[in-house]
Amino acid sequence: MVFIKFMLVGIDAHNLEGDRTGVGRYLFNLLKEWSKLKSGEWQMANGKFILYFKDEVPADMPKSDIFEFKLLSVSSTAKFTHWDLPRSAKKDKVDILFCPAYIAPLWCQGKIALTLHDIIYEAHPEWFNWPSPADKILLKWVSKKSARKAAIIFTPSEFSRQEVLSHYRVAPDKVINIPLAADPELSRGFDNSAHKAEEIKALKISYGIRDKFIFFVGSIFSRRHLSEVIAAFSRLTKDAGGDNWQLLLSGADHTPGQAVSCLSKEINKRSGREAILQVDFSAGSELKLLYSACAFFIWLSDYEGFGLPVAEAMSVGVPVITSDSTSLKEVAGGAALLIKDNFDVEKIYQAMKQLASDENLRQELIIKGREQAAKFSWHQCAEETLHALLHI
Repeated sequence: MVFIKFMLVGIDAHNLEGDRTGVGRYLFNLLKEWSKLKSGEWQMANGKFILYFKDEVPADMPKSDIFEFKLLSVSSTAKFTHWDLPRSAKKDKVDILFCPAYIAPLWCQGKIALTLHDIIYEAHPEWFNWPSPADKILLKWVSKKSARKAAIIFTPSEFSRQEVLSHYRVAPDKVINIPLAADPELSRGFDNSAHKAEEIKALKISYGIRDKFIFFVGSIFSRRHLSEVIAAFSRLTKDAGGDNWQLLLSGADHTPGQAVSCLSKEINKRSGREAILQVDFSAGSELKLLYSACAFFIWLSDYEGFGLPVAEAMSVGVPVITSDSTSLKEVAGGAALLIKDNFDVEKIYQAMKQLASDENLRQELIIKGREQAAKFSWHQCAEETLHALLHI
């Protein structure tokens, strides 16, 4: 039971709108777990969440009597964040405002809880995809100011926690590492039924997938080394039977001059087939099927706060190749093939070749991956986050 005085928690919910990537999926999974709270427990606490939206309240929001949705109808994200959100929170007399996406309102007078998934823009600004020149100054400044003002800071990995402590010089006891988890819906219902097989077959046709494929999902940045992955994949396709393989990249290309997209087209032209497939986004239902259908998953990066796709792939039972660095080694544990040098095409190729040819290794990683992914839980993440919010 939650024995605590009345608590009103405001939430910046605008990242739930539109196509949900990392932050939106993080918040949505927290809300799904919080919506399952037994009403008696929360009523005893006599509390409520107010979710503030910018343009629309998405139709799939979890329903609960402890949630109230407020649409502020603001065209500018900056105005929403720094003006309308704090004014509404003050008017509603929230006890704490939960900001799940790096920054908090500059002029918020109440308590703030902040999630810093990573601080790559501070630690390695040369790797960050800056939306505009102004962001090079504003994002770093506002994020640091938000962190120092926050009553509590959540990070998704010990790596990110140490980065925050190192670069922002905040009190260690207010920075809490609460790991994320794979969406349980991804691994639910994979029974190899004829119906599931038909769904996968239809999806493969729609994507242009002919046979075996390697999968990557996420925004394409230079730090994620897709150029090296493509170079290694090109070597794999030259091996015996390699022409049966394809590489599917699901994510918008943010590399300079869309270098990855250009390289993919060049490889396809040279090989005379659609060896590399690219889409900007895969919806939830499609993502579930793609994870389950791929031969293995590859996700390299020089810097990540958690690396949710790695946990997702392992939870579904997919062998994983990832980086032996930053938070990724925390997430993968000993359940993946780890690459120490993301620039080493030879090592990436050898890892691919192992998974393409060694079924015993594949099965070993599938078992270990599921065990590793099971160590992370959205229920536990939501429970620990709520406990921290209620005891500030």
